[in-house]
Amino acid sequence: MKNELLYLQDWNSGEQFKEALRKYIQYYNNDRIKLRLNGKSPVQYRALFPGA
Repeated sequence: MKNELLYLQDWNSGEQFKEALRKYIQYYNNDRIKLRLNGKSPVQYRALFPGA
């Protein structure tokens, strides 16, 4: 997260950073596809194992 978000921009305010962080977390958990997870996002992969 530090290399992909924090260090790439100069933040004008804490609110601006919080909004960017919220979007990054949404992307990281729901949209980011990982080959290690059989081409699924982390949320999709976890949904395959509801009792785990």
